Amino acid sequence: MIGGDTVTLKRVPSCLHAEAAPPISFHASNTSSKMMHRTANDPTPAVQPRHNDQGAAAPQRQPGRWGRAGAPGPLRGLWLAASLTLGAQASWAAEEKPLWELGLGVATVSFPAYRGSDQSNSLVLPAPYLIYRGEFLKSDRHGVRGQLFDSERVDLSISAALSPPAASQEIVARKGMPDLAANFEIGPQLDLTLWQNQPRSRQLHLLLPARAAFTLTDRPESIGWVFHPKLNLDITDLAAMPGWNLGLQIGPLFGDQRQHAYFYGVDAAYATASRPAYQASGGYAGMQTLMALSKRYPGYWVGAFVRYDNLQGASFAASPLVRTQQYFAAGVAVSWMLGESSTRMMTND
Repeated sequence: MIGGDTVTLKRVPSCLHAEAAPPISFHASNTSSKMMHRTANDPTPAVQPRHNDQGAAAPQRQPGRWGRAGAPGPLRGLWLAASLTLGAQASWAAEEKPLWELGLGVATVSFPAYRGSDQSNSLVLPAPYLIYRGEFLKSDRHGVRGQLFDSERVDLSISAALSPPAASQEIVARKGMPDLAANFEIGPQLDLTLWQNQPRSRQLHLLLPARAAFTLTDRPESIGWVFHPKLNLDITDLAAMPGWNLGLQIGPLFGDQRQHAYFYGVDAAYATASRPAYQASGGYAGMQTLMALSKRYPGYWVGAFVRYDNLQGASFAASPLVRTQQYFAAGVAVSWMLGESSTRMMTND
């Protein structure tokens, strides 16, 4: 989301993601969970079988096969805390892992009221941890998504994002204006693997998500489109920090006129001496840079992120609602494992 505090339910960096007003897109990542692929000298099957709870082999999805898409204040902070641990795993070589993992912990996050706001929120919140490695529906370090197509170098999926509501009476710049409703975004994401080393411990990706945005109200309203291309570098098992995983991500944001008007437009009816009327236009919406660090221990997971947001040159930079053109958002979380599935499958997520 261009202006709201978005919890992006899509690919994220090695641990956390915040994409809009903070977007917490704790964003940067590698290829989506792919089944083991056979190399030229590897006599093993191209896809290793997974086993159900009784030990019987279950059918596997073949790489490159088309399929159906899976289901893709304190409240604002709670949504962001969930994004800290949802999909926080790093990429590894293929190995056997449980179908699902569940945990719960605590997170502390600091983020602006919306992108461009000079007011910040710092909260301590519960942080759920969920990993699901289904055939089509996936919830992992790449977020919650429905995977449409998956090959060695190209991954096409359905990405989604949520932005919680914001009360204008709590934001000085928006006082007297309508509240910002909760938002939902959904659309396709193309993931191109640009480079990776043999054990896949170092991966560089180009992510191309484009999503339509809607308000979550009694009468949902379309509020435009968002496009957020980004380079994503994943480094697993750092040399000086065994077991730690680093995610780096950088990319510009773009939105259409309707998207920018929703967050940064000021109708004449809400204009004041310090907040003149303003008509936002579509186009460039700033640059985001994210760094995330995480480690999974046998019984718990820890992660942290920091994101830098720069709105200089944004098409809406002159809006009276933009009070600062650059800021940082950050968070730290720890989650304890509560349980996991007895069903195992080969994956390199």
